[in-house]
Amino acid sequence: MSVVVDTNVAIVANGRHEAASDQCVDACIDALLAAQGDVVLVDDGYRIFDEYQRHLSHAGQPGVGDAFFKWLWSNQANPVCCRQVGITPADLDGRVFLEFPDDPELEGFDRNDRKFVVVALASGDDPAILNASDSDWWEFRDALRRHGIRTEFLCPELMRD
Repeated sequence: MSVVVDTNVAIVANGRHEAASDQCVDACIDALLAAQGDVVLVDDGYRIFDEYQRHLSHAGQPGVGDAFFKWLWSNQANPVCCRQVGITPADLDGRVFLEFPDDPELEGFDRNDRKFVVVALASGDDPAILNASDSDWWEFRDALRRHGIRTEFLCPELMRD
């Protein structure tokens, strides 16, 4: 089984989201621990790793999100733990991708999160994308689902209609 992990899951697991309840933090911790038994999908251009690095510590401390990042970094070449998926940037910023669905209903979807969508699509694995606190995933869930994107909402209380 494979999974894509949005950065916000590790941030919440580190206890660095003011609105996250203890139950939400625990759900993120559990999800990150479970992900270590799956194959975590990232992109081959290190965009996801770069984002993780901006928000998490390579030292693996002090939080569970940091420990997940250290584990993933250490195991990035181990195909049992991690797989780098080829994606095709269509702009100089690397936030628009050829694999992203050409759908007017997704035009407003956060360009910074598109890398997670295209990794899931390009992988061919039908992975879940884990999300904790980003309401964009909730707002666009129906359009994403129509394109085969499965999102697991770890903290549904943080989502708004």
